[in-house]
Amino acid sequence: MNLTAHRTPEPAARVLLNRLGGPLGRHATTASSFFRGPAVLMLIGTVSWLILMLRQVPCRQTVAGRPVNTFYRLCYTDIPVLYQVRGLAEGQTVYTQVPWEYPVLTGGFVEVASRITSLLGVSAQRGLDSQQMLGNANLFFAVCAVALFGCFLGTIDLTRRMLPSDGWTAGLMIAASPVVIANGLINWDLFAVVLTAAAMYLWMRKRPLWSGLLYGLAIAAKLYPLFILGPLVLLLLRAGRLSALGRLLAGTAAAWLAVNLPVYLLTPAGWAYFWTFNADRGGDLGSGWYVLALNKTPIGNVNAWSLAFLMAACMGLAVLIFLAPRRPRVGQVAFVVVALFLMVNKVYSPQYALWLLPLLVLARPQWRSWAIWSISELAYFAAIWGHLAGTLHPGSGEPDRIYWLAVFLRIAVQAWLVWCVVIDMLRPEGDPLRADGCDDPLGGILDRAPDRFGRFLDVPATSPAASAAQVSPGDSAGNSGAHSDHLPKSAP
Repeated sequence: MNLTAHRTPEPAARVLLNRLGGPLGRHATTASSFFRGPAVLMLIGTVSWLILMLRQVPCRQTVAGRPVNTFYRLCYTDIPVLYQVRGLAEGQTVYTQVPWEYPVLTGGFVEVASRITSLLGVSAQRGLDSQQMLGNANLFFAVCAVALFGCFLGTIDLTRRMLPSDGWTAGLMIAASPVVIANGLINWDLFAVVLTAAAMYLWMRKRPLWSGLLYGLAIAAKLYPLFILGPLVLLLLRAGRLSALGRLLAGTAAAWLAVNLPVYLLTPAGWAYFWTFNADRGGDLGSGWYVLALNKTPIGNVNAWSLAFLMAACMGLAVLIFLAPRRPRVGQVAFVVVALFLMVNKVYSPQYALWLLPLLVLARPQWRSWAIWSISELAYFAAIWGHLAGTLHPGSGEPDRIYWLAVFLRIAVQAWLVWCVVIDMLRPEGDPLRADGCDDPLGGILDRAPDRFGRFLDVPATSPAASAAQVSPGDSAGNSGAHSDHLPKSAP
């Protein structure tokens, strides 16, 4: 089991406690245990979400024909805008009646929210005046905000559970994240984030089939969980867990097909719009490609270049997974692959930072890394809206170099974090999560599994500390309660 899950006081501290009042009774607790519990994390997350909602108040348009400059007020959101311009306020259905540039499950989320809005407000139908459509759009935004708030709380709790050695820190990094306060309601990305977190949690609980089902649903909501699946497959190959690999892939394919196939059969053109829209899209906001285009040095065939860089990065990660002296952790490879994808992608919208937040916590739960990354994201958050509002352009008509700097700062910080995680892979003794002797808290069946390639490379499969942990008296039956998932188990 993870020996850091139940820390006991140092000998000197234990003596002091006994002198002050004696040891705690069997059913006693401490005040600090309450203030560091899951309920407090939920409370902190609720406060963060309320701040986010208050931020959106200046951008709420209440009178038709009197638009609000949401860029200038730093509170733009796609949610009410797309509801109106895509015809949802008039009862149109995504995919079948209106084009929708998001994967099927996100479209389903939006459709359900639209139907709930119709039940609560003025029925969505053709012939509504602009004021009625605006009222419906505001109500639709409120419905989505409530649903996404649930996704946010779910992400907090799942991330906390995935790091049992220090769940409080992991949960707090999510609950108090300024990135969520800034970007949480720009789009529906938190829906895919919580599905991905659930898939990773089920993997930690040694449920490869159920994890695959959740991965399939997450990929049906956003494409990025697919990139997490790739390195996970390589880790399973390195460990020789082919049975679990088969169940994982079978579950993923089954869930993805179950969601996508009905929509494809109903409207092939509507289903394909997501793929054609993204294939035809050029370099867009947040990407280095976009900055090059603004600088009048555009790169031709951005799709090919972006794909080439991504493939090269993934090949490098694959080599690292097999040649690292110790099998990398699931959280490490998940963060690295998604970060690399975003760094070379054609578009890097502000809300995409939400994808990285739980992955960064799982890969490198250090406050310094979290703080530096958060600052870079907030800098970009301010710069992108200033750029779109035109407030950052010099009066002389010179290029918007402040925005350029924010883009490259964001990518540079992300590259630095990738480098830090890679160093942790190459020097596992310095890994903050492996320092206490554990192997991979998120690994599930990979946790303390035999490392076949480690033997081929003539390096130890586990560190001396981890080997000692496996035979530690702390792994007795008396300590196998809530953290029994970290006990060595036979392969399925």
